[in-house]
Amino acid sequence: MLDRSARFRALLHKEMLTTLKDRTSRMILVGPLILYVILFGYVATFNLDYAPYALLDMSKTRQSAELIRAVDQSAVFDRVMTLQNTAQIAPAIDSGKALVVMVIGQDYAENLAEGKPAQVQVIIDGRNSTTAQLAAGYLSIIAGNVSGAGTVFESIRYLYNPNNLTQWFILPALIMMLSMLQIMVLSALSVAREREMGTFEQLLVTPFTTGELLASKAVVPILIGIFQGTLIFLISVFWFEVPLMGSILKIYAVMAVFVLAVVGLGLAISAYSKTMQQGLLIAFVTLVPMVLLSGLFTPVDNMPAWVQAITWADPLRFALLSVRRIYLADASWLHIAQTMIPTAAVAAVTLPFAYHYFKKRL
Repeated sequence: MLDRSARFRALLHKEMLTTLKDRTSRMILVGPLILYVILFGYVATFNLDYAPYALLDMSKTRQSAELIRAVDQSAVFDRVMTLQNTAQIAPAIDSGKALVVMVIGQDYAENLAEGKPAQVQVIIDGRNSTTAQLAAGYLSIIAGNVSGAGTVFESIRYLYNPNNLTQWFILPALIMMLSMLQIMVLSALSVAREREMGTFEQLLVTPFTTGELLASKAVVPILIGIFQGTLIFLISVFWFEVPLMGSILKIYAVMAVFVLAVVGLGLAISAYSKTMQQGLLIAFVTLVPMVLLSGLFTPVDNMPAWVQAITWADPLRFALLSVRRIYLADASWLHIAQTMIPTAAVAAVTLPFAYHYFKKRL
């Protein structure tokens, strides 16, 4: 009889062949990943590079001209329309030609001379609220600097990301997010695939234990996830030149805890699912909230209090937080350990749950 290690190696070999049995399967593990990294690296941005605006100057004074000149000379704003009256404001927004309309009131120069607040009305297109709000914020800064009331904005320094590059924020997070997608899908389909192929019953009559069967289902997604995370890491550092201030060992430590939590969720889904379609649907229903609640696109602090409480059960949230701090701030081992406690707790719950549920369904 084969010893336990030899049995497990044979089982692991079988799982690898099942997952990587043809060229198409292997390309699916690499091709889309590279495409996603390139798209996020070049397309995704939280910065505003271009904003068409319309101007309505009701003051027509030297002071208003200085403000207009400052806006026109900025690298962001492009004046596409000069309005003559307030009736033209709505059509400028409705047509989509102007993202924002800047209205300088008649008493703008007078209020500046008297030291009163010289307000400038900014009308934004709510159909594109995120971009329009950024544009409105930029206009507020420019107006404050020109009027002399905005000295607080004259010197802005971004720690850990001096040029405020979106790639430095997004790409480290992709190491965890994209690898999570593959790990979840592979592990969620592992047991259901055996049931559909009719090989699950054959495994039951083999000398493999429940732990060995489940471990073999976990190891392959973990290895593939770590491989994909490594590939994203190399692209982010050597292609997009995102600086790694911390140690690569810290990156892999976070990744190890994170993939254990994700594979536990995936195996629990797989043990529950009777078909591959059911497993895939449950996996995607689980993945979407995990991504949305992770803080990848929306800061967790901006979410309602009850939603913030739910995010503590999201392992992706703390993995993203840890890997970003390793990349940009060289977070200490102690800080990483404290941050990853919720993710480790998820792994400690999901893995035993998957084992017991898998054993129950045998």
